[in-house]
Amino acid sequence: MKQVKIQIPSLVENIRVVESFIDNSKDTFQIEDDIYGNIMVAVTEAVNNAIRHGNKFDKDKNVYLSLYVNPDQLKFEIEDEGTGFDYNNLDDPTAPDNLENPGGRGIFLIRHLADEVEFSKEGRRLELTFALHAGTNGTSEQAAA
Repeated sequence: MKQVKIQIPSLVENIRVVESFIDNSKDTFQIEDDIYGNIMVAVTEAVNNAIRHGNKFDKDKNVYLSLYVNPDQLKFEIEDEGTGFDYNNLDDPTAPDNLENPGGRGIFLIRHLADEVEFSKEGRRLELTFALHAGTNGTSEQAAA
């Protein structure tokens, strides 16, 4: 398993560093275009949440981003230095009462883009897993179709 880690101060402008990290990882690990977009949106959203909600824009607190590469999957870990949150009791952004709310869609979006989403450390760490298409059932079925 290969791994790459970076640490960034909690400044919104550092999202660009994360985008470059993902772009470099795409090239280094030959990530396919069809999952690259999902990775870019989900991981940048998770880092943005860590900066905004986790570390509350405190530039003295960091966000840690790790990528673990296996032959069949990529796993991104995003961890902040905040107090955490109750990730089991989030409002449903698709509920009629929440449709007009401007926020609350980030984790919903992340859950739909990543193949697996796992929270730990009281919500301070988020693990996003993306299946690589080589060797997955979906690819062989699609190829046969």
